[in-house]
Amino acid sequence: MSIRKKFADMMQYHRTVRELNALDTRQLRDLGITRADIHDIARGKVL
Repeated sequence: MSIRKKFADMMQYHRTVRELNALDTRQLRDLGITRADIHDIARGKVL
């Protein structure tokens, strides 16, 4: 995997975590997500 691809993946991970953390608990619950799931979802391990 190239450095460019790794960097793009890392940026996407951080963007996803930031966007999910911006949601309130009720919005996350409506999506079926808990705060504990956010990092796994950002890594693509869930959903």
